Amino acid sequence: MKKTLFDKVWDAHVVKEIKDGPQILYIDKHLIHEVTSPQAFNELEKRDIPIFRPQQIVATADHNTPTLDQHLPVKDAMSRQQLEQLTINCKKNDITLYGLGHKYNGIVHVIAPELGITQPGMTMVCGDSHTSTHGAFGSIAFGIGTSQVAQVFASQCLLLQKPKSLRVNVNGKLNAGVLPKDVILYIIAKLGTNSGTGYFCEYAGNVFEEMSMEGRMTVCNMSIEMGARGGMIAPDETTFSYIKNRQFAPQDEDFDKKVAYWSTLTTDEGAVFDQEYHFDAADIEPMLTYGTNPGMGISINENIPSINDASFDKALQYMAFEKGQSLIDQNINYVFIGSCTNSRIEDFRVAASYIKGKQKAQNVTAWFVPGSQQVAQQIVDEGLNAVFEEAGFKLRQPGCSACLAMNDDKIPEGEYCVSTSNRNFEGRQGQGARTILASPLMAAATAIEGKIIDFTKYLN
Repeated sequence: MKKTLFDKVWDAHVVKEIKDGPQILYIDKHLIHEVTSPQAFNELEKRDIPIFRPQQIVATADHNTPTLDQHLPVKDAMSRQQLEQLTINCKKNDITLYGLGHKYNGIVHVIAPELGITQPGMTMVCGDSHTSTHGAFGSIAFGIGTSQVAQVFASQCLLLQKPKSLRVNVNGKLNAGVLPKDVILYIIAKLGTNSGTGYFCEYAGNVFEEMSMEGRMTVCNMSIEMGARGGMIAPDETTFSYIKNRQFAPQDEDFDKKVAYWSTLTTDEGAVFDQEYHFDAADIEPMLTYGTNPGMGISINENIPSINDASFDKALQYMAFEKGQSLIDQNINYVFIGSCTNSRIEDFRVAASYIKGKQKAQNVTAWFVPGSQQVAQQIVDEGLNAVFEEAGFKLRQPGCSACLAMNDDKIPEGEYCVSTSNRNFEGRQGQGARTILASPLMAAATAIEGKIIDFTKYLN
């Protein structure tokens, strides 16, 4: 029987199957942070159930972490309590923790790949919806709720109904200035935020094959925004080269043996998907969102569509936009380059290449926030920090930062923020904040001009 990439990884992890019912799936790696783990730890403690396989768990502090003065006590009482509780729980249960100040600290979906923890063919979970990021390596990775976090703590397994399969194909040559973020925003805008509900999505075609691992992670990160359980891209030489020699990756002969297996993790010719879509890369332009979900997106030179729908009208009212309006020349006061979607070294390289020798607009507050301590060090080693700082950007310390307003980096009410994060829901970046999702290149260009422009005119 011909199998998809998803089938191959899923079927290899089924411990037990209930006829016409759910399956028990083994979980290779469990990632945790300070926000969704405390309740699960408490539940197990109340029931006197030990953590089954603590060596399969990796913890980090990211959501509540301040991005200034991380060497000082955390000011916010709730954030401080959650971070302290994570430290206590990890120590009590012998779980590896990369807390504030650790050289491996950072956003959970940034540190696991860069440390070689994320590998092809794995099943990975985290109490965080954007766990789909790790699918860029050909792993089955998805977010879980608090009760499921407890289930994995107790058994290293989950009781699940197998999702249906979906494949999105993008072939052709991308236009100048189009980044992986634009590709996934385009797909979501075309298919809608519910198109992936009930599915696990594989991305295929030469566009994804030619992407770096950073780009693939950006795409898979936002699979959840079209409703999919997760996203995957088949591992290849790009994947293997990225993993090789990383801290916790297999080494020497073990690595070669793993690569031999990982190379089998491709969809068989003739395998059938429950749903399939095809797109032409030439149709994709730099993208922007104009509403309050990631599917409300247009290309830089399109106008906001005229749709008669109450929820559509409500979104435009919140954003203070009008039907038929162009976003070109829209004034912007905040720019954020960071989050688990776009806080890797490639994102900062591409932004720095645009802003080098320029100055940000006076009306703009521009933050660039690395996703990990290692990325922060790379920024310094490559001299990118000087480029950003000379342009007037503010370098912050690693963390989720202005993605979700669980820390001090909030966007004021009524202000617009061009953000490289993954969600533009009402209040996502602060109460009343208006979020426009875009690529690091679009964000950099906006910061320089103080308004949205068609930056492609300035590309060589």
